[in-house]
Amino acid sequence: MKYLLVFAALTAANTAALAADAAQTARPILGVDRSYMDLGVPPATDFYAYANGAFARLPIPGEYASYGVNQEIDERNFAILKDILETSAKSGGPKGSLAQRVGDFYAAGMDEAAIEAAGLKPLAPFFAEIDSIKSAADIVPVLGRLQAQGLGAGFGFGVRIDDKNSTAMIAGFGQGGLNLPERDYYLRPDEKSAEIRKAYVAHVARMFELAGDNAGTAGAKAAAVMALETKLAEASRKLVDLRDPEKNYNKFERAELPKVTPDIAWESFLKEQNFPAGEKSVLVGQPEFFVAFAALLKSEPVETWKTYLRWAVLHQAANYLGHAFVDETFAFYAKTLSGRTEQRPRWKRVMAAADEAIGQDLGQLYVKRAFSPAAKLRALEMVKFHLQAMHNRIAASEWMSDATKLQAYKKIETMRSKIGYPDQWRDYSALSLSRASYFGNVAAAAAFEARRQMAKLGRSVDRNEWYMTPQTNNAYYDPTQNEMCFPAGILQPPFFDESADDATNYGALASTIGHELTHGFDDQGSQYDYEGNLKSWWNADDVKRFQARAELVAKQYDAYEPLPGLHIEGHQTLGENIADIGGLRVAYEAWKLASVDKKLTPIDGFTPEQRFFIAFAQGWRTNQRPEQVRLQVTSDVHSPVRWRVLGPVANLPEFYEAFGSPRPAKLLPAIW
Repeated sequence: MKYLLVFAALTAANTAALAADAAQTARPILGVDRSYMDLGVPPATDFYAYANGAFARLPIPGEYASYGVNQEIDERNFAILKDILETSAKSGGPKGSLAQRVGDFYAAGMDEAAIEAAGLKPLAPFFAEIDSIKSAADIVPVLGRLQAQGLGAGFGFGVRIDDKNSTAMIAGFGQGGLNLPERDYYLRPDEKSAEIRKAYVAHVARMFELAGDNAGTAGAKAAAVMALETKLAEASRKLVDLRDPEKNYNKFERAELPKVTPDIAWESFLKEQNFPAGEKSVLVGQPEFFVAFAALLKSEPVETWKTYLRWAVLHQAANYLGHAFVDETFAFYAKTLSGRTEQRPRWKRVMAAADEAIGQDLGQLYVKRAFSPAAKLRALEMVKFHLQAMHNRIAASEWMSDATKLQAYKKIETMRSKIGYPDQWRDYSALSLSRASYFGNVAAAAAFEARRQMAKLGRSVDRNEWYMTPQTNNAYYDPTQNEMCFPAGILQPPFFDESADDATNYGALASTIGHELTHGFDDQGSQYDYEGNLKSWWNADDVKRFQARAELVAKQYDAYEPLPGLHIEGHQTLGENIADIGGLRVAYEAWKLASVDKKLTPIDGFTPEQRFFIAFAQGWRTNQRPEQVRLQVTSDVHSPVRWRVLGPVANLPEFYEAFGSPRPAKLLPAIW
C-alpha cells in the first residue's frame, strides 16, 4: 500500500501524521505519482529529488533500514504469503503434502512457548560434533560434517556450474568464515569501523553468556573469536578482487589438493560431504586463503577453533531460538549495522525462514493469486523488445569491431528468459518437517538443500532450475547459462502492471529487464560467451576500448559521496553501475520500439518521454537510514538508490531532451 501524500501540504510538522493517515487509505498504485515529487527541483539538477523529493520527507518505519517502493511491493507479497501460511497451518494436509510442509513449518515457527522451552537443546548435536575435536587433525572433518548439515564455518564450499564448461557441474572451495559483513570491517582503521568491531566483540560475548558462560569466560571467548576471524579476514581477497571471474577460477585435480595445502585434510572433508568418488576436479577460488587457513590450523589452539565453531552455531541458529538470542542478534546486526529500531513481527521472520527452506512450495500457492497468464505474456513481449534494443545498440556501436559484434549478436539470440515461475517445481517429498521443533525444521531443510546440491555432481546442468523463488522481489542474470530470470514477485505494480501504459512499465522496469540484460555485457558478464563459458570472445582492441569506457564509469561513481567522507567505490560497484546505465538506455530504446505506430499523448501533464524517466526514478524511490547507506557502501556491489538514478541519467541525451534541460558540455561515451 502506498502512502497518500499531498505535496503542497507536506511540512516537517505534519509528515508523520500524513504517513499515519495514509497507511489506512488504499488507492491506485501508479507508475508515475505526482504526490511523491518535488516539482520545485529542476530535473537536471537533482532528478532523484525531482521525482521523489516529497516521499523523501517520510519517516522510515522502525522495522526497516530502508523503506520505499520495494518494501511496499514486499508488504503486498507478504500479505498473500501470510494468508497462505496461516491457512495451511490451520487446515494442514496429508503427511508429505505441500500443505502439510507449509503448515507445519509455519506452526512450529510461531510456537514461541515450545521454542523457549527447548532452549539450546536443538543445538546439542552440533555442539557434540564440536566437542569431539581433540586435535587440529579433527577440525577439518568436523567442518565437513557441519557444512553437510547446512551450517557454514571456516571457508565456503558448494556446487556450481563450471565457468569454463557450462554443461557440467563442479564443486568449489572459497574464502569465508567471517561473521561481519565484509573482510574490511575487520581491518579498516577509521573510528566508525573500530566502534563496530568493539560492538561486535560485545555482542559475541553476550551470546556466549546467554549460552551459559559467565561474563569473564564469555569475554575471553569473544576476544578469541575476533582474533581468529581477523586473521581469516587478513587472508581474504577484497570485494573488488572477488569480482574478477578469471582470477577466482582456479581448477585443481582432486589428487593435487594436498600440494596446495598439505596441512588441510581435503579428503576427510570431502568424505563427510559424501563427495562422489568419480569427481576428479574441484575449484579453489582463492588458493592463498587456504594456505593461510592451513597455517591457522597449526598456529591457533584447538580450543580457539572449538570456541569459533561454537560461535558459528550460535550465530546461525540464533533467530530460530528463544527471544533472548533473537533480541541480542537484532541489537547488533539490525540496530548497530543498519539502524533499524524495531524487530520485524514474528510472522514475517517465520515467513522468511519458510521462503528459504521450502520456497517453491510457497511459490506454487503464491503464483495462483499474484501472477496471471496475461501478465506473463506481456512481460515476455517486453523482454523481446529489450533484446532487439540491445541488438540495435551493439549494431550502432562505433567502438566495437564487426567480428566482436557477431559474437555479441549470438549472445543476444541465445539468451533465455524465465518469467514468473518455474515450469517444473522443486520436489521436497524427501524433506520431513513437523510441528515439533522450529530449529529442527530449519536444520532439516538446510541439510536437505546441502544433499540436493551435492547430488548435482556427475549430472548435466539443469537449465530449468530457478535460483530465486517465484515470490521474490528481485531478478538475476546468470552468465554461465546466459539467461535472465524475473520472478512473479518483482513483476508487480508499480514496477509492472499489465494494465498500465508502456512508458511507465518500460521506465520502471529499466532497473530490472534492461539492467539484467546489460549484466550479460558488463565488466564481468562480458567475459562469458554465448554458451555461458568463461572464454575470450572479444577482439583485443575492443577489450581495451571497453575497459577505457568502463574506467570512466568507475571514476564517475568514485566522485559520489553518499555520506560525508564516504565515497562510492567505483570499481567495487562497476558491474552494477554499467548495468544501471546500459539498462536505462536499452529500456528507453525498447520502449520506442514497442511504441512504433502508437499514438502517444501526455498524461497528467507529463509527456510520454517524461513519464518514462519519472517512472524509472520512482522505481528507486527509497528512504535509507545513514547506517544502512554506510553498510551498503562498504559491503555491497550496488550503489545506494539515489545514485542508481543520478548516475544513469547523467550521461543520457534523451533525458535532457525530455525535460528541455541544457545538456552538459561533455557526456561520457556510452558503453551500451
